[in-house]
Amino acid sequence: MENDVVTAVELGASAISHNLSPWQLFLQADIIVKAVILLLIGASFWSWAIIFEKVMRFRRISLLATKFETDFWSGGSLQDLYETVQRETSHPMSRLFQSAMHEWQRFSQVSDQQVQASRLEGLQRRITHAMNVSLDRELGQLQKYLGFLATVGSTAPFVGLFGTVWGIMNSFQSIAASKDTSLAVVAPGIAEALFATALGLVAAIPSVVAYNKLSGDLEQYNGRLEAFGTEFRSLMSRQLEERAAQ
Repeated sequence: MENDVVTAVELGASAISHNLSPWQLFLQADIIVKAVILLLIGASFWSWAIIFEKVMRFRRISLLATKFETDFWSGGSLQDLYETVQRETSHPMSRLFQSAMHEWQRFSQVSDQQVQASRLEGLQRRITHAMNVSLDRELGQLQKYLGFLATVGSTAPFVGLFGTVWGIMNSFQSIAASKDTSLAVVAPGIAEALFATALGLVAAIPSVVAYNKLSGDLEQYNGRLEAFGTEFRSLMSRQLEERAAQ
């Protein structure tokens, strides 16, 4: 008799263990819980794709910016550097430099006799405006999809919580229908609920961590671009003053 009881318990535990596998939980879930699970899995995959792309991109533009700054401050000709960056793969800092040099090129086409103080002041304003527009455009590109990470980080736990509540409701309905509170009746619904909660956290935690890290990197790179823009405008201002004094 005791052996029969032990065997029944073992068979029940084995069946429950089999039914609580992630794949079986998904198959047994109703349409609402399945939709929550698929939504969270999709959000998690898309978040990781964004994270990987942004990390690689930030690393690349940081290395290119370091190389560009080295070339810029090497004392070489700005015109030669301008022609070089036009031929090579561009990055935010080089595009910032190109926007200013484009205005300088247009101004350089004017003969020395036509150069006046008012035109020099106008050139300085145009260079500043061109660099600011370029800076805003580049930062907009770098910020792209970061909002999605923030959204996933803030909403995924609540989406998972919705699946949790729905799964618990299904468990109560199973208890009411069968009038049985055994583990075999309660476990599937509770497991579905916990599975949805876990997926919500799996999607949210990396998104929050990555968003904070990438936002910090973007802010640091923005400061680097602004510092370069300020230094470059100062250099151009000195050259314009020298030109006006000639």
